[in-house]
Amino acid sequence: MDKKIFEMHAEICKVFTNPKRLEIISLLRDGEKTVNELTELAGVPQANVSQHLTVLRQNNVVTTRRDGANIYYKIANLKIMQACDLMREVLLEQLKENEKLVKRML
Repeated sequence: MDKKIFEMHAEICKVFTNPKRLEIISLLRDGEKTVNELTELAGVPQANVSQHLTVLRQNNVVTTRRDGANIYYKIANLKIMQACDLMREVLLEQLKENEKLVKRML
């Protein structure tokens, strides 16, 4: 397989290594939001949300739309949500399996 796609894959995965960015992606699940809305929902300073949105925008995870003074952010490709959901399912399965192992040991 072309090495370039592996490099691209590794780079996009780096975007998903920050829990706050994952939370922002999840908050955008139901549709576009402004920085102010995301700041309130995420409970972090606006500067932090803006920094994370910049990383997400630079990596084509989110897109923007301006309406007057507001900039709205949304997920660029719904397959990103599918990938996040799939990874979450894997993690939940692992947690359940770990719980079973702990119960067997007790």
